[in-house]
Amino acid sequence: MDDPTISNQRNQSAPSIPRLNLPSRMSDSSLHLENLPSRAMRINRMINSNYNRSPSRTIYSDRFIPSRSGSNFALFDISNSPASAEGKEDGSGTYNSLLRAALFGPDTPDKKDLSGLPACRNIFRFKTETKRPLHSLSPFGLDDSVPGISHSPVKAPRKVPRSPYKVLDAPALQDDFYLNLVDWSSNNVLAVGLGNCVYLWNACSSKVTKLCDLGVDDSVCSVGWAQRGTHLAVGTSNGKVQIWDASRCRRVRTMEGHRLRVGALAWSSSLLSSGSRDKSILQRDIRAQDDFVSKLSGHKSEVCGLKWSYDNRELASGGNDNKLFVWNQHSTQPVLKYCEHTAAVKAIAWSPRLHGLLASGGGTADRCIRFWNTTTNTHLSCMDTGSQVCNLVWSKNVNELVSTHGYSQNQIIVWRYPTMSKLATLTGHTYRVLYLAISPDGQIIVTGAGDETLRFWNVFPSPKSQNTDSEIGASSFGRTTIR
Repeated sequence: MDDPTISNQRNQSAPSIPRLNLPSRMSDSSLHLENLPSRAMRINRMINSNYNRSPSRTIYSDRFIPSRSGSNFALFDISNSPASAEGKEDGSGTYNSLLRAALFGPDTPDKKDLSGLPACRNIFRFKTETKRPLHSLSPFGLDDSVPGISHSPVKAPRKVPRSPYKVLDAPALQDDFYLNLVDWSSNNVLAVGLGNCVYLWNACSSKVTKLCDLGVDDSVCSVGWAQRGTHLAVGTSNGKVQIWDASRCRRVRTMEGHRLRVGALAWSSSLLSSGSRDKSILQRDIRAQDDFVSKLSGHKSEVCGLKWSYDNRELASGGNDNKLFVWNQHSTQPVLKYCEHTAAVKAIAWSPRLHGLLASGGGTADRCIRFWNTTTNTHLSCMDTGSQVCNLVWSKNVNELVSTHGYSQNQIIVWRYPTMSKLATLTGHTYRVLYLAISPDGQIIVTGAGDETLRFWNVFPSPKSQNTDSEIGASSFGRTTIR
């Protein structure tokens, strides 16, 4: 039998266990985890799960980490480092500015307006109230006030003047789709065929010179400057090609071979190609004694478009048979044939920037500009312009091109390639815009029409700056005559 005294002593020496104030229907044992297997399993599943969080919801973490974008660091009241006497920050000031930007982001404390603070003046916030732009992920943001960091501004879209800066009267400029009566030399001299005469207009001095008069029984059908020098080729209605030295106003030679008018000319170094209504193309070496060295046959109607590529390896020809042909330096038959156009192909232009890129335009029944890769022999794209395509020329400085049009809108369009978005639509001619040439600096184009006017447009940027005016008479306004 136990001693009651010993029993009382044991009860007094044992430490008392604190007890919770629980409802009568709950016991202490019910709170142990071993008695709650289902709850523990749910907690473990939540901890170990790898579920995807929705980026559109505000996510709260299990740690109190403040949000940089949402917190109000301005309440730290950090001031800028004092500037030196010359008004420039010393090395430590620059470092402190960079450090503030790295810690606080673009909204540095010295930029905050304390007078406009919200009612809640907590320094730290634990969720982002507003979305930040993508560039705010940069450790230095895009704060232009940070020394040593510069950001180029967004360029505004280039504006193309909608009016010509100069207009020349050109009496007797023929309204004939198949002729090519305007060309601009590398020496900045414009040649224009007016009736049976050829006139030269110096773009630097605005001086007009009469080069030649073919007489009453002949007329000018095409003009074309040699790539370098002062030699000008003149195609006539009698099927002859004359070579003139423009610097001395003297005819060098006359070459025959065509039976009908010569409406297209194209130079490749000392080689001159001429296209005629007799359906043929003659290759002429002006150094040789013979009038022509080879004859290219393939077109079934008048040849009205001729252009050599910038590397002088390929010749593109367009005809009234709706065909576009590509020839190499030695072929007498076309090496590539394109038959997609449904009207005469006069407008032809090689890209000076992309090798093998050729653009062509069709007449009234076609109205399309098509692009070809002659290297891979593929048709790249087609753009329906809505009116007759008379001429095409690429910019020498940017990836753009200009098209001139006839029936029915008589407009000039500046395109951005390859999107073919319109940069500008220029109007002013009252007849078909049949003639087009580009200045040697690549900024100015001149257009001619049956309304007997030549109009000068500043459409392309210079190689260095898009806002630099061309030296070619850009300050000359008004209307004069070319003869």
